[in-house]
Amino acid sequence: MSVLLAGVTYSVLIYITRIDGLFSASHAGENMDGGNSDMTLAFELEALQQVRSPEAVFTDARQWTEYVGVISDKPTYVVTNFTRKNRIRQDFFSGPRSREESLANVKVQFESDRYVFVGTNDEDKALAEEVDWEFLDIEDAAEAADWDLAPEEEEIEFEDDSHDDWP
Repeated sequence: MSVLLAGVTYSVLIYITRIDGLFSASHAGENMDGGNSDMTLAFELEALQQVRSPEAVFTDARQWTEYVGVISDKPTYVVTNFTRKNRIRQDFFSGPRSREESLANVKVQFESDRYVFVGTNDEDKALAEEVDWEFLDIEDAAEAADWDLAPEEEEIEFEDDSHDDWP
């Protein structure tokens, strides 16, 4: 949303700025030059599954990114089911390719100043470095962008089902 005030155009938006290798979100009226919306943001499916509302995350991210999508080694139908269930409209997804191949392909097809991969672990970080993407851990991203993480599921321990009474 843009506002003309005293002859100066301001944009009310959420933007991400780089500070010491991490990102912080700012909610403010900034001059149109502030913030960088020329960014492609890719979420590892497992990272997106750790937020309370994936739909809200995508809606929020669309305000300050050019392209946003989901990357996973899981079968295509798993990603499709997740995105449909959560009403996520993605610009790209990994399909039947490996994550590495998918990120490289996204970089070719979607021109941006920055490419950021949101993941969950050291393997995701190594992948991002390998394909020349910036890496951001989902916990850091959630804190910076004010996204709520889903509560961790408790592991349920079952008693031994040894069925001694079976014939």
